[in-house]
Amino acid sequence: MTTLVQISQIIIGLGLLNVWLLRFSKPTAYRGGASTSLSAEFAAYGLPAWSCYVLGILKVGSALALLAGLFFPVLVFPAAALLTILMLGAVAMHIKVRDPFKKSVPALSLLILCAIILAGHWPAR
Repeated sequence: MTTLVQISQIIIGLGLLNVWLLRFSKPTAYRGGASTSLSAEFAAYGLPAWSCYVLGILKVGSALALLAGLFFPVLVFPAAALLTILMLGAVAMHIKVRDPFKKSVPALSLLILCAIILAGHWPAR
């Protein structure tokens, strides 16, 4: 399970950094509504402009924590837990604007990977 968890950490970490740092202002087939950038996507969801930046900081911070968690495992569980909540919200936003299922696939994929990570790092009692 450890290898699968680490691969999941890398996929999520690098994927989120790609979306939020390299592709922030670029169109993709997965943007919500008819949006061509992340900020426009948040507007399509009816969210305030500041929420894009707050969630971006949370997602980039969590992505960095997952990558750092390869060396400092204590960071992994809280980062994956936060991302699970954020990905549930992302899926909900796609449903809210009635996006086709295809647009929810990235958020659902990250949600599944987060579940794998949480299962591998569940605190021992």
